[in-house]
Amino acid sequence: MEKFRTLFQHFQSSSESVMNGICLLLAAVTVKLYSSFDFNCPCLARYNALYGLGLLLTPPLALFLCGLLANRQSVVMVEEWRRPAGQRRKDPGVIRYMCSSVLQRALAAPLVWILLALLDGKCFVCAFSSSVDPEKFLDFANMTPSQVQLFLAKVPCKEDELVRDSPARKAVSRYLRCLSQAIGWSIALLLIVVAFLARCLRPCFDQTVFLQRRYWSNYVDLEQKLFDETCCEHARDFAHRCVLHFFASMQSEMRARGLRRDTAGGSPEPLEGPDGLDGDGSRKAHLRAVSSREQVDRLLSTWYSSKPPLDLVASPGLREGGLNHRAPTVAPGARLSQHTDV
Repeated sequence: MEKFRTLFQHFQSSSESVMNGICLLLAAVTVKLYSSFDFNCPCLARYNALYGLGLLLTPPLALFLCGLLANRQSVVMVEEWRRPAGQRRKDPGVIRYMCSSVLQRALAAPLVWILLALLDGKCFVCAFSSSVDPEKFLDFANMTPSQVQLFLAKVPCKEDELVRDSPARKAVSRYLRCLSQAIGWSIALLLIVVAFLARCLRPCFDQTVFLQRRYWSNYVDLEQKLFDETCCEHARDFAHRCVLHFFASMQSEMRARGLRRDTAGGSPEPLEGPDGLDGDGSRKAHLRAVSSREQVDRLLSTWYSSKPPLDLVASPGLREGGLNHRAPTVAPGARLSQHTDV
């Protein structure tokens, strides 16, 4: 159980690992879908190419869109590209790096489908059976052009009476299948060579720009996550305080109407919230300072239109929090006593 917990925490903290896992999952689903798909070519000269090319290209397009939807960085990239500059300039290099990362992961499943379809050859035979040059085969010498076109359209359907047990059908089908597999293996070899060169030649160049773009692309993603988490924390604390305020006002109203009897000591009962939200105000002073709807709307609008500059020294409001967002803040009085008590 501890191993699964550690693995889950790793994937939760590493968005890159999550995206790689989703990429592999989509590729596995692609293989399963193609192996379970029942291919039936219409064997009509007018529709063969449309059906074959449609099955070769339409599912990859759908898988590509699914890859973009499943990748959270695609939304973050568009938001970073379209956001107002404000106090923080936009780096086109970081946006290009994020776009490249998103496209690489989104193209994995479509490429798997295309390679499987080409290596299998059924889609290719159906799409291009009517486009074969009859002069390459001696069996069509005694046929009229219309008979040749009808015969070629029936090539993918080996059970059809017109082409059943015909050596010409087997020859055309074998020719197209070999051509499809050659194209598929060529694409696979090209992708492997490109990936190999990219991995081997990268250390030969200066890594400064790559490290900077990778760092800031991760920063943009993590910053948005932390902002969403902080907004959820503030919404929970704000809702809790509103509920407490409502109960306090109701107590005053009931006391004024004589509907409530005070406790023995005459002092009202303290309203305490779960997890010490009401008693530990100094710990969440940075959240409780925003205490009205207008302030929340202003904060969200400012975050979108003018994000703070990436300079903690030049931003006094950000200096106290430091880089560690999980470190608890210290009360101002305690911090002052630490500096003055020598």
